[in-house]
Amino acid sequence: MKAALVHRKMGLFLALAGGLALGVAWWVEHVLQIMPCELCLVERWPWRILILIGIIDIVLPGAAGGPVLWLAVPVLLASVGLAACHAGVEWQWWPSPLSGCHAPHISGRTMAERLASMPLRPSKPCDAPTYLVPGLPLSMSVMGGLYAAAILAVFFIWKRRVARTARRIFY
Repeated sequence: MKAALVHRKMGLFLALAGGLALGVAWWVEHVLQIMPCELCLVERWPWRILILIGIIDIVLPGAAGGPVLWLAVPVLLASVGLAACHAGVEWQWWPSPLSGCHAPHISGRTMAERLASMPLRPSKPCDAPTYLVPGLPLSMSVMGGLYAAAILAVFFIWKRRVARTARRIFY
């Protein structure tokens, strides 16, 4: 019973951490009116999956959800990797792997043909970083990667403490 409660707390923590990351992204996009690039949109997927993992852990009966929590590790590592890829694009170490991050190709001879070939929604280039905190040289993508690394560290510290507590009970 106690093990199930401990695992559910971590599932709740992971779901809230993913919700916080998506909430900040929503706030930046809709309140601050800062348009995301395609890499920014891809970077949101690990957080959605993390919310799902947390909810599955909470819903599963007993301690059955505990092993599900380990799925958070590759998801968080993917989030860190996507943030590193995005940071490399922002710092112009390499080009973006997504075609939507590049300038649109407009074709046509007349103005009407050129306007018709333009994308419906303007896109933000992936190499234009978004700085949220004035004076802090960390873009939003780098802060997202650091946040994912911090959540991963909390997860491993929590797993270590749970393992120590379980050992103490039986000695």
